[in-house]
Amino acid sequence: MNSIFSMSRKDVITFLIFSAVVLLMPIWLQPFGAAYPDLMQKFAIFGILAIGFNILFGLTGYLSFGHAAFLGAGSYAAVWTFKLFSMNPIPALIFAVIIAGLFALAIGYVSLRRSGIYFSILTLAFAQMSYNLAYSVLTPVTYGETGLQLALDDPRIADAAFGGGSDVALPVSNLFGMVNMNGIPGFYFCAIFLIIGFFITQRIFASPFGMMLRAIKSNQNRMSYTGFNTRPYTLTAFVISGMYAGLAGGLMAVTDPLAGAERMQWTASGEIVLMTILGGVGTLIGPVVGAWLIKYFENIFSSFNENVLHNLFAFLPEGIEKFVVEVTSMFVGEGWHLTLGLVFVLVVTFLPGGMMEGYRRIVDMFQKKDDGDGKASTKSDAATAPAE
Repeated sequence: MNSIFSMSRKDVITFLIFSAVVLLMPIWLQPFGAAYPDLMQKFAIFGILAIGFNILFGLTGYLSFGHAAFLGAGSYAAVWTFKLFSMNPIPALIFAVIIAGLFALAIGYVSLRRSGIYFSILTLAFAQMSYNLAYSVLTPVTYGETGLQLALDDPRIADAAFGGGSDVALPVSNLFGMVNMNGIPGFYFCAIFLIIGFFITQRIFASPFGMMLRAIKSNQNRMSYTGFNTRPYTLTAFVISGMYAGLAGGLMAVTDPLAGAERMQWTASGEIVLMTILGGVGTLIGPVVGAWLIKYFENIFSSFNENVLHNLFAFLPEGIEKFVVEVTSMFVGEGWHLTLGLVFVLVVTFLPGGMMEGYRRIVDMFQKKDDGDGKASTKSDAATAPAE
């Protein structure tokens, strides 16, 4: 089979390998101590967020510092759907994507009047305004600093009509009342959306629309001088990217039904940028790898404390053990950001193209070695061949 939906053989293989890696996470993450549902859910959710952001930044070249606004909007929309309508995650995700898309349309329409650093500053300003609105102004909708949460007296119209819900305990999001969206089922629910999102991104990368976005990134001024209107393309990319963020925010609410203003802070937007750069801007898989790496550091390295370190280095002499623990403790626990910062500095310095550039260098190195061995064997055969 050469193609699926006009996909090349290489794209089909990439998609199948990516799908297998995602679906088999509970197995291959075991040796890394990361095969527990909450962390795998984060891997899937932030993978969606990163590949969506990469459509705007990687393909179009527009660096947004305000994508956390769409993440938060998706979370709020999903939780309100749970409170008012049903604990079924499907309507919640649809509503989250629509609200985030409309929000992105409004912000993108204004921000995309500028480019470069001015665009980045505008998106940052909108994100901070959104955070302040959610934190202190729109408290009847967002519940301010306490966050939007479920309550026993929520109407949940659809669930009440069909006899669902409970009067004694807060409900859990569930798929048509059959499967609760926590634990491993919650991970696989998020993983399916990651795979679908990756497929859509893959098709965008290979489409004429994707090629147009690359041209805009390469030289937007030249395209404008020829009379070509790039605005609809950049705005479409911005809205699609915002909808991905809304989907990620909705999935956060599905796995943990609450929404808070902290998801809209500028630090959350900066984390999205770090994920994309760390993995590889403009690559398909790179942003997902970057998201997984950062979330791994956040959840694994931050859990280390001095007791864990003393047990880890117990084989060393007492004086050396104490020194090693004191030094190492600066890079784990509350200081895990220092480890992340060092990794980021090393990657940007030696691998400007992110982790995917390192992967390509390794592949090229082995290919050159194989080519060299092939040429050497050819020369050897030619030298030993009998003269005619």
